Amino acid sequence: MSILIALIPMVAWGSIALVSGKLGGDANQQTLGMTMGAFVFALVTFFIVQPTMNSWIMLIGFLSGLFWSIGQNGQFHGMKFMGVSVGLPISTGFQLILNTLAGAVFFHEWTKTKDFVLGFIALALLVLGAYLTARKDDESGVQSDDSMLNFGKGFRALIFSTLGYGVYTIIITWAGLDPLAIILPQSVGMLIGASFFAFRKIKVDRYVWRNMASGLLWGIGNICMLLTVQNIGLAIGFSLSQMGIIISTLGGIFLLGERKTKKEMYYVIIGCLLIIVGGVLLGYMKS
Repeated sequence: MSILIALIPMVAWGSIALVSGKLGGDANQQTLGMTMGAFVFALVTFFIVQPTMNSWIMLIGFLSGLFWSIGQNGQFHGMKFMGVSVGLPISTGFQLILNTLAGAVFFHEWTKTKDFVLGFIALALLVLGAYLTARKDDESGVQSDDSMLNFGKGFRALIFSTLGYGVYTIIITWAGLDPLAIILPQSVGMLIGASFFAFRKIKVDRYVWRNMASGLLWGIGNICMLLTVQNIGLAIGFSLSQMGIIISTLGGIFLLGERKTKKEMYYVIIGCLLIIVGGVLLGYMKS
C-alpha cells in the first residue's frame, strides 16, 4: 500500500507543468495561483482531519512552505527558459541526488551494504534517465523556435530551485512531524513566499485564478509524498514521487508541442525506460 500511495505524487506532480502550461501565465502567476490552490486544499483537509497543532509544527511547516516557494518559483523560471521537457528533468535529477543523499547519509535510512548498492544503482538510473530525456541533439543543427530556451539562465534558476526544494522536504523529515498537521502552516508559508515573488510584478487576474487547479494537484501529491516519506523514508519515498518526469516530459512534447528531433525522441524513450527501471528497483528495496 505504501508503494501505491508513493506513486500518486508521480501522477499528480507530473501533471502540474502540463496543466500550468495549458492554463497560461508567467512564473509568478503560476506560483501564486498554485499556492492559493494548495492553501484551499490544506484548509479543507485541516477541518476534515482536525489534527493536533502546536507552535513547533506551525514553525516547521511555515519554513518548509517558504522554501518550497523558492524551489517552485525557480523551477517555473527554469522551465520558461529551457522548456518543460528539458527544465523539469534536470530539476528532478538535482533533487533526486540531494534528497537521496540526505535520506541515506544524514537520516541513516540505508543501513546495509545491499541498501547502498541497490539504492545508488537506482539513483544512477533515475538521474541518467532524467539526463537523457533532456539531452539535445547537437549534431542536428536544428534549433528550437521556442524563445524561452536560454540554458544558462534556466540552469541558474534550477540551482536555487533545488536548494529550496531540498529544505522543503529535508526539514520535515528531520522534525518527524505528522504530515496531516503540517500541511496547513506549510501552505501559509507557500502563500507568503509566492506573494513576495509576485509583489508589484503581477495582479491577481484570470491566470492566477486558473492556476489554482495546479495547486489542488500539488496538494494531493504533497500529502501522499509526506505520508510516504514517513513510512518508507526520504531517500526512496521522494525518489518514487519524482518519476512523474515521464508524464511531464512526454506531455511537454505531445501536448504542449515542444519540438524534438528523431534522435532526441530516442533519448527520451530510453530515458523514460531507465526511470521506470530505477523506480521498480526502489520499490523492490521496500518490498
